Amino acid sequence: MKQPAPQTIHLSDYRPFTHVIESVHLTFRLAPKATRVLSRIVFAPNPAAEPGALFLHGEDLTLIRATIDGAEVTPEITDTGLTCAVPEGRFTWEAEVEISPATNTALEGLYMSNGMYCTQCEAEGFRKITYYPDRPDVMAPFTVRIEGDLPVLLSNGNPTDHGAGWAEWTDPWRKPSYLFALVAGDLVAHQDRFTTRSGREVALNIWVRSGDEDKCAFAMDALKRSMTWDEDVYGREYDLDVFNIVAVDDFNAGAMENKGLNVFNAALVLASPETATDANYERIESVIAHEYFHNWTGNRITCRDWFQLCLKEGLTVFRDQQFSGDMRSHAVKRIDDVLALRARQFREDNGPLAHPVRPESFVEVNNFYTATVYDKGAELIGMLKTLVGDEGYAKALDLYFERHDGHAATIEDWLKVFEDATGRDLSQFKLWYSQAGTPRVSVEDSFADGTYTLTFSQSTPPTPGQPDKRPLLIPIAVGLLSPNGEEVVPTRVLELTKPRQSFTFEGLGARPVPSILRNFSAPVTLRRESSADERAFLLTHDTDPFNRWEAGRSLAKDVLVALVTEAADPAPAFLDGLDTLVRDDSLDPAFRALALSLPGQDDMAQTLFDAGTTPDPDRIHAAERQLGRAIAGRLGTTLADLYDALHVPDERYSPDAEAAGRRALRQTALRYLSLIDDGARAKGQFEEADNMTAQVGALTCLLDIDQADAALADFRHQWHGKRLVMDKWFGLQANLSRPDKAVAVTRALTNDPDFDWKNPNRFRAVIGGLSANAAGFHDPSGAGYALVADWLIRLDPVNPQTAARMTTAFETWRRYDADRQALIGETLERIAATPGLSRDTAEMVGRILGR
Repeated sequence: MKQPAPQTIHLSDYRPFTHVIESVHLTFRLAPKATRVLSRIVFAPNPAAEPGALFLHGEDLTLIRATIDGAEVTPEITDTGLTCAVPEGRFTWEAEVEISPATNTALEGLYMSNGMYCTQCEAEGFRKITYYPDRPDVMAPFTVRIEGDLPVLLSNGNPTDHGAGWAEWTDPWRKPSYLFALVAGDLVAHQDRFTTRSGREVALNIWVRSGDEDKCAFAMDALKRSMTWDEDVYGREYDLDVFNIVAVDDFNAGAMENKGLNVFNAALVLASPETATDANYERIESVIAHEYFHNWTGNRITCRDWFQLCLKEGLTVFRDQQFSGDMRSHAVKRIDDVLALRARQFREDNGPLAHPVRPESFVEVNNFYTATVYDKGAELIGMLKTLVGDEGYAKALDLYFERHDGHAATIEDWLKVFEDATGRDLSQFKLWYSQAGTPRVSVEDSFADGTYTLTFSQSTPPTPGQPDKRPLLIPIAVGLLSPNGEEVVPTRVLELTKPRQSFTFEGLGARPVPSILRNFSAPVTLRRESSADERAFLLTHDTDPFNRWEAGRSLAKDVLVALVTEAADPAPAFLDGLDTLVRDDSLDPAFRALALSLPGQDDMAQTLFDAGTTPDPDRIHAAERQLGRAIAGRLGTTLADLYDALHVPDERYSPDAEAAGRRALRQTALRYLSLIDDGARAKGQFEEADNMTAQVGALTCLLDIDQADAALADFRHQWHGKRLVMDKWFGLQANLSRPDKAVAVTRALTNDPDFDWKNPNRFRAVIGGLSANAAGFHDPSGAGYALVADWLIRLDPVNPQTAARMTTAFETWRRYDADRQALIGETLERIAATPGLSRDTAEMVGRILGR
């Protein structure tokens, strides 16, 4: 069938579905190229909807037969579904369709991954499995029978029966079709059990390919800790007899929260000290928790329509952030989350892809699985919690679960429970969900007669389709420090609601030093004139860990801006401050590692652009290298002593936060030392490494100084055939190669026999790696743009979701010089002109071009 013409869907056009579904029974007769799906669905008229003919979504399906109450019918079929006249009352719809999982390279619907059948139905994949009202507000209990010759046959819910070559599963909880899952394969289970607080015994299984069983223990431990945490913190316990996780090699995203059967990208399940880094372990812990928490915030309560995606994702991201903070360090976790927010979401807000947390319209819903929906959506939950307090938040959440369990909810429903539980009027706060863009908050201060005044001004720049913005309710956490470093006013949350607003603090003996936006209490850009001395003071004395880190980062940015624009030498005061910080053994090693790390090149490009300077990627790269060498030269002895002191001979690897923090600080020291010792320590560490964190850390340093040829060869020889480890080998080279070599290195990697471009992980490692190599990707010749575009054009007809999401490599093109803009503009036009371009990629390219 031909590709459907793009159609814009609007939130304002929402109407309830014509029918409700009482039950769904599906039978799958598996065959790689000719799977038969038999559906038996009991419909009844929806009293909340206008009556009409039955419309069922369906794409790439071959209809074999269809009946209503046993009588054959001939529905009208189009590229997007079928329409059929139906009785006025209750009726049973039956249909049989044929699909081809083996040729489904889009990895959406039912597809095959190295001999394993697997599904991915969010957002609109179920319509590629059978005809059905594929929308999140249509919820029903499912019974599924799977027939096939593979030993493991899994679906949602509880296993209810099985025999030779078949298995039956029943999910008693009403769910939308996007949460449907089926997996069939030759798999083995890493097993455990969990007893809920009410005494339910739950069987836990992580299903993997044979040979990967020894890499599941950490994921299982993370799952059990997540289950305990959700009971303790949110009062939510698990509601089925079994919880299954399956690791899949080919997966477009990270993981999927299907009820009782979570499907995971194998990279986010499998881990051993020899094959996974500390970052991998931390990510696995976070994503395991995220998908489990969806059982209540996403599954038991889902979203009414896809415009409400931020409701389930923002809340669940916030919950997994809370969990990770409890498991590790809240201060370090907050810094990491803000770094990610600024790198992805602020970048989105500042460009042509800016959109509200709850969009008003979309062409392809897959294109709205964005940092704005997830990360900014989580920030909105955090702001709500700050505004109503811990007790108010807990009351509101309890009411939310009580009122909306089993429902498909909206943002209005979500905010109403907060208003009802706390008595607050949140009408102004609701604007955060409908206005795109990152607010700018400017600060002025004055002091007289013991009274300190802070005056805030807020504005939000125009974004596509939203030229004018209204004032937001912005919670600004503030503390005041005395000149000798004592906290004279502890953290107080100020509520900025007007375009310009003042707050006073009285009874002060001296002019204080303000610590503003503590713990990053709102996703805004803060602008305040302050001296380097004041920021150095906060770096030394601030009691808020986030603002202490922020002060150091601001100083580093000042130094880098000066190096880029003035060719100046690094300020000695900044280097002295770092020396003091790195020597402070009272600080968490993970925090010190973050404080020693420099802002990224893309971050600096946006910083320069915001200041009215056109960023030059080559000069930014050169400035970063110059500052790195200056830090290494000034702190060399301190860093060398630290590197040696943090090494514990014969220490058994542990992924816990304390040990990971020590390794992070040691790795940061090594990266600086490698700039002045020609990689001597890194080469030694690579040869002696007994875990992947140490091995990849050393390889990173050697790539950074262009001394990695021997180590790359050894790494490949050691890990050839280990797909997840080899993704690291591919990705590190594309990401860290010298700017003048990056395109050539990446092109060579795409010609490597192990470059499986149809595997999303491998494709992202190489093409995404080059896109993240700022100076390499933005090579003045345009070769980086051309190479990425060539591969996106090639991937698009095979896997449009992955291709579309990776077009964001070009989203910041308007901030660069005229020559680069011309080259990128031509590149985007070339992609847009590709015959048969998917609607996923066409929409993204059109938005980036400003159409």
